[in-house]
Amino acid sequence: MNLLRISVAMCVLALVQPVWSEPLSKAQTGDWPMGGGSPDRNSVSGERNIPATWDVEGRKNIRWVSQLGTTTYGNPVIAAGKVFVGTNNGGNLRPGIEGDKGVLACLDQATGKFLWQATHDKLPTGRINDWPDQGIASAPYVEGDRLYYVSNQCQLVCADVEGFLDGTNDGPFIGEKHSEKHDADFVWILDMFKDFNVRPHNLATCSPVGWGDLIFASTSNGVGDNHREVAAADAPDLVAVDKHTGKVVWSRNDAGANVFHGQWSSPAVGVIQGQPQVIFGAGDGWCYSYEPQTGELLWKFDLNPKGTVWKPGGRGTKSSIIATPVVYDNKVFLAVGQDPEHGDGPGHLYAIDATRKGDVSENGAVWHVGGEDFRRTLSTIAIADGLLCAADLAGFLYCLDAKTGKRHWQHDTFASIWGSPLVVDGKVMIGTTDGELIVLAHGKELTELGTNDMRHTVYTSPAASNGVLYVATRRELVAIEQAKP
Repeated sequence: MNLLRISVAMCVLALVQPVWSEPLSKAQTGDWPMGGGSPDRNSVSGERNIPATWDVEGRKNIRWVSQLGTTTYGNPVIAAGKVFVGTNNGGNLRPGIEGDKGVLACLDQATGKFLWQATHDKLPTGRINDWPDQGIASAPYVEGDRLYYVSNQCQLVCADVEGFLDGTNDGPFIGEKHSEKHDADFVWILDMFKDFNVRPHNLATCSPVGWGDLIFASTSNGVGDNHREVAAADAPDLVAVDKHTGKVVWSRNDAGANVFHGQWSSPAVGVIQGQPQVIFGAGDGWCYSYEPQTGELLWKFDLNPKGTVWKPGGRGTKSSIIATPVVYDNKVFLAVGQDPEHGDGPGHLYAIDATRKGDVSENGAVWHVGGEDFRRTLSTIAIADGLLCAADLAGFLYCLDAKTGKRHWQHDTFASIWGSPLVVDGKVMIGTTDGELIVLAHGKELTELGTNDMRHTVYTSPAASNGVLYVATRRELVAIEQAKP
């Protein structure tokens, strides 16, 4: 069932759109203020002098190493002189808070010193909605003195970047459960679990993105404990929220009862021939594009070819979407995947023409690779200099021609890949579940530059900011920089 809710019909026309004089996907330097670095989610950095090799144990090319929880899925975000990362409470970073909690940790960018944390209890409904020990998997979106993230409790949260360290309680939210100087200062909270009856499957995971006065976030609405039926089919899949107040401006329910399993993708924003678009990969295997101010559907594309079939437990040939869409050159690049517990299987990676309207499933694919040539993936692609870097769950990293999909090379990491590649300083970097950070040359020829032992599993994607590479392992956040001669 398609459902468009516009709760503030008149004021959306007054929302201010940002004016971009540069392509969103231009390689950036300085802060890395969201997952993927920019609203189009193309993870390409313009930083220089990033080393290809380092030694965490021996502290070679290491600026600092800081403890996190015992399980970390959040990609590091760097802004306002701080590093933000989602983890759990296993590391007890904040003294006095015990037990299984979701945590967004804030560390000092220069030293790695712990500054403050946002702490969220577990949902009372248990593991079907909030799996034990998984923490917060959201990468926040930071803009000015505010950050926005999705908690394990299925809340879209706006917080002050300074926490309570600045000695003030920013409103209108008051009454934080934890309000000492090393705690988060919440500005507003949208409780999607309570207010919209959203039922995330296993965990709410979205990394929000902003555009103008709006914040866009997936709700993670999914199937119930029978793994066959959506627990709350009328609940929204995607919400657009006023960043100042936390009020919902519009929401969409296009996947509805057709969600296969969970909805763990995150939205992107790009400008296609002058038209801003919010791009979302839903749990029914479709990619949807919306007009940012109103939520009007612009186009949609089915990423599962005809004849594919969904079967619970990953036994079928149809998949949902876990990767985040990337907007580049008037196209959207996106692939399908499943819960990694379902294992390997045939996947599909598409370049979608984003200039069309309506259902473009029949004629919208610029190119497609799949089956044995590209397996299921959790990973978001990255494009620079006409070369597309993509990884699949089976552990292969690919370099393709962004215009044609032709493969230049593939590299076997001999481990599973959960995170996404980063292109920086002429290098492609990817983490593995074996706890290695693989570094290859960014080019048409396969050239291995380094394999770095990170000491713990890497579920996340690396980020670069101000000459430093940041890698969140399962238990640590590592800041890597070229040692000065």
